[in-house]
Amino acid sequence: QVQLVESGGGSVQAGGSLKLSCAASGYYYSRTCMGWFRQAAGAEREGVAAMYFGGGSPVYADSVKGRFTISRDDAKNTVYLQMNSLQPEDTAMYYCAATAMCRGGYFLARNEYNYWGQGTQVTVSS
Repeated sequence: QVQLVESGGGSVQAGGSLKLSCAASGYYYSRTCMGWFRQAAGAEREGVAAMYFGGGSPVYADSVKGRFTISRDDAKNTVYLQMNSLQPEDTAMYYCAATAMCRGGYFLARNEYNYWGQGTQVTVSS
């Protein structure tokens, strides 16, 4: 069983930065993926960034490439999402997610993930 707890959300002005954290507990396997998703009001939950613990480069949604960076600290069992150059359209509830059975090509597919955090709100004003 994996438990995920997000933190770091808040309100910023356009152009600002925030760093989200996801503290994880539980077991990890070589095919684990962890990712960040977001859901704006009235919209579906979408994948933002994800990383495969078995290796390889992280993947990002086109809308955040070059602005967001996902990283992890194994010593702290924590995954981060550094968000720079934030824009009002980035306003959403952000969720951390994990799956122990990651499939290539599906890293940003929400249906692949079976463990979710409670979410942290990010609000960007213009």
